[in-house]
Amino acid sequence: MAEAPAVVKVGGSLAQTGRLKPILQRIAQSQRPVVVVPGGGQFADKVRDLQNAIRFDDAAAHRLAMLGMHQMAEVYFTLEKRLAPADSLDGIARVLATGLIPVWLPLQMCQDDKEIPANWSISSDGLAARLAERMGGADLYLLKSIDVLPEATIEEVTAAGVVDPAFHAIVARARIAWRILGPSDDTAFAALLGQRPAKTQT
Repeated sequence: MAEAPAVVKVGGSLAQTGRLKPILQRIAQSQRPVVVVPGGGQFADKVRDLQNAIRFDDAAAHRLAMLGMHQMAEVYFTLEKRLAPADSLDGIARVLATGLIPVWLPLQMCQDDKEIPANWSISSDGLAARLAERMGGADLYLLKSIDVLPEATIEEVTAAGVVDPAFHAIVARARIAWRILGPSDDTAFAALLGQRPAKTQT
C-alpha cells in the first residue's frame, strides 16, 4: 500500500528569513509523498492593510487572503521545479501520480466551505488543517520562523498566536497529528521526510 501523503504548510514568513529556498529544496527531495500548503505571507498582510483602508467585509478579505496564498505559490514554483499546482483532491492525486509535489491552491475548495469561518480567525494554518481533514486525517507539519517547544500544547500555541484560533477546532474534530517545526528543527524535518540530515562542514 502506498504511503499516505503528509501536509506541509510552508509559512510565508520564511521568505523574509532566508529559509524558504532551502526548505523547498528539502521538500523536493522528500522520500515520502507530501502536499505543500503555502502561507500568504506579505501578500495576505497587504489584504489586511487594504481592508483597513477601505473597509470591505471579512468574507471578501478571506477570499483575497487565500488568493495571497496562490500568489505565494507562484513564488514557490519559480524556486523549485518539482512543485506543481493543485486546487482539488483529484488534482493533488494527479500531481502525486506524476512524481511531482502538489502545492495546494485553496480558493476553489474553501471559498464556500461551511466547515471553516470566512474571516480572519482562520489563516493558512487552519486551512492546512482543513486540507489534512479532507484528505482523511493526514499528518500535518507547520513550518514556522520561530521555534516552539515540542511539548507545547495546542492551547499554548493558540494563546501565543503561533496558530490561528480556528486551527484548534479543526485538528481536534479530525484527530489530526500535527507538529510545528522552527529554524532549529531542520534535522527533525529531514527525518520526517525520510531523508538523511545534511552533512555539516568541519
